[in-house]
Amino acid sequence: MKRRSRIIGQFSVRLIEMMESPAYRVLSLSAHLVISRVEVELGQHGGNDNGKLPVTTDDFVEYGMHRTSVAPAIREAEALGFIRVTERGRGGNAEHRSPNKFLLTYAHGRGSRAQEPPHDWRRIKTLEEARKIARDARNAKDPNAVAYGKRNWKRRREKQEADTENSHVSVRKISTERPDSPVRKTRTTPAGEKPEPLSIARVGRDPTSGISIPRHTAADLIAAPAGKLISPVSSSATSRCYIEPEAHFSSGTRRNR
Repeated sequence: MKRRSRIIGQFSVRLIEMMESPAYRVLSLSAHLVISRVEVELGQHGGNDNGKLPVTTDDFVEYGMHRTSVAPAIREAEALGFIRVTERGRGGNAEHRSPNKFLLTYAHGRGSRAQEPPHDWRRIKTLEEARKIARDARNAKDPNAVAYGKRNWKRRREKQEADTENSHVSVRKISTERPDSPVRKTRTTPAGEKPEPLSIARVGRDPTSGISIPRHTAADLIAAPAGKLISPVSSSATSRCYIEPEAHFSSGTRRNR
């Protein structure tokens, strides 16, 4: 017993003759997507309703096409003889809006045995003729459709800009961002001068004698041995800084005497 080949799932038939034709060979990618999406619609109708297949612009966009390339691709596929637009759609409000309805000229549906598909693509005989037909069809724009598309594009852009403005979060300006904010001046060391080391000794006057206590740097205090008096920095000063013995360094205190 011979085993019959079977295809599991829905499929669409394309003749090898059609795939070798000049019209098929000059199809753009967008036109191929248009034809394939109409084939999908025919499959969703169970192979019926060829000639009454509704496909919207949003359907083509969801299938992978750019919105602006839908109309030129439909004109190209129709001019090359692969589809027919049997009913022109129109935009507008929901109750007045309707999609285009398509017919595949090569599709073999349930009634194809009684009535052979028209195969409009067979009328094109050369590649030069096919290229010219495709180019002219893509450039043949309907002025009314172009004006309608521009109005829709303008409305969509205004809506997007309004949504963007409403989504902005106000950012509070800090005081440093004001142009009239005062700039704090910092003390800098002139070029070529060594910065003065900070003193760790107390500054002031001796409460008993009234003589100014000299400034001593950390280097002076570290270098002096414990229990020794350091000479004052200024020759006019008579006070001295006493370094406590090493035993008292654990407390971290040094006193001026």
